[in-house]
Amino acid sequence: MIVVTRLNGSGFAVNPDLVERIQETPDTTLIMVDGAKYIVRESLADVIDLIAAYRARIVGMAYGTDTAARNATGPQPTLAPVAPIHAVSTDRAPRTQDGGR
Repeated sequence: MIVVTRLNGSGFAVNPDLVERIQETPDTTLIMVDGAKYIVRESLADVIDLIAAYRARIVGMAYGTDTAARNATGPQPTLAPVAPIHAVSTDRAPRTQDGGR
């Protein structure tokens, strides 16, 4: 989640995966996939930076490189690293063209 600020000064969290688009006309408006609209104090560039930092943190957690998450107190979500596709091996011998082994 990213934390943004309403025009009245109250903060709220938004799931950045549900943001469809962001407009700046002149107020920054987050338009969600369900059609909800939120006007926030942050600039378009600031919201994009928040989303990029959120996604970088998620990737860092997946690969165990997010030091902030490891050093923070309290329970932390654990994401298992995913093996690259090229690292997957099979125990079967390759088949010949005639189907034999």
